[in-house]
Amino acid sequence: MKKIVAALAALAVGATVLIAPAQAQDKKYTIALIPGLTTDGFYITMRKGAQAAADALGVNLVFQGAPEFNPVTQVPVLDAVIAKKPDAILIAPTDKVQLVEPLRKANDAGIPVITVDTFIGTGSYQTGAGDADFPLAYIASDNVLGGEIAARALATAIGDKGKVYVSNVKPGISTTDQREEGFKKEMAKHSGITVLETQFNDDDANKAASQLQAVFARNPDLVGVFGANLFSALGAANGVKQAGQTGTVKVVAFDAPTSIVDNINTGLVDVAIAQHPAEIGYFGVVSAYAHLTGHSIPVSIGTGFTIMDKSNIADPNISKYLYSE
Repeated sequence: MKKIVAALAALAVGATVLIAPAQAQDKKYTIALIPGLTTDGFYITMRKGAQAAADALGVNLVFQGAPEFNPVTQVPVLDAVIAKKPDAILIAPTDKVQLVEPLRKANDAGIPVITVDTFIGTGSYQTGAGDADFPLAYIASDNVLGGEIAARALATAIGDKGKVYVSNVKPGISTTDQREEGFKKEMAKHSGITVLETQFNDDDANKAASQLQAVFARNPDLVGVFGANLFSALGAANGVKQAGQTGTVKVVAFDAPTSIVDNINTGLVDVAIAQHPAEIGYFGVVSAYAHLTGHSIPVSIGTGFTIMDKSNIADPNISKYLYSE
């Protein structure tokens, strides 16, 4: 964490230096931001952070993406962006394997690539090893840490004992893979808690709800579930409600759109872990601009989290981290 804070501090200082002479730059750079999907509050908030940095630096920001989180729809968008030859690309890859070769096309065309939120390969870049280390940087929440935070919150909510499981999307998505990894890593420290088999719902909230009821039928002593993304959490929460177990089976959600306020206040969701997507977008643009103007940048930058529950959701210092709609 000290390294992350130091990297953020260094980049923030660098940003003030870069912003000051931005007006004097002869070239107006174009930076493209390709989100995981265009309609999600997380990426809408990321875009706002990116735009704030672009405005300060005199950069032209292009925001272009697909309406669903899927490599089949994202790759054509990426190809179209590459054809327009922006000065740099910020992208949230929708698959850590399937986006390697499409992104290599950008790199081979001389367009610097920075991944935001999600990564390709292992997420370790500029190492000289592997076929997916060519991006300049990875800027995101520390998702392993986020999973650990979610596990600690759930452990507290269930009195540190009982059966729980992870409701996840599908294997191969870097962020949700890491959240599950962090969750299980932390829960291994809690001897009174048993983690059941992960349920993969293909980002289908109805499927997540059905899975919750099936798990509960097999394990009537189930006391908690961690939704590795919002659809997983809300689907599982609805399954809890349909099973008549609201308040008994605790639900921890990852991500925090404005709708999570009602979910928390009504007891549908017990805890939400909010990322800071505006920071990701902001530092993404600043990093790209720094590279384009001859400055070195960190290869990895982690942003923070805010824990939300019924006790603090009305606090403006907490609610400011809710995502835009």
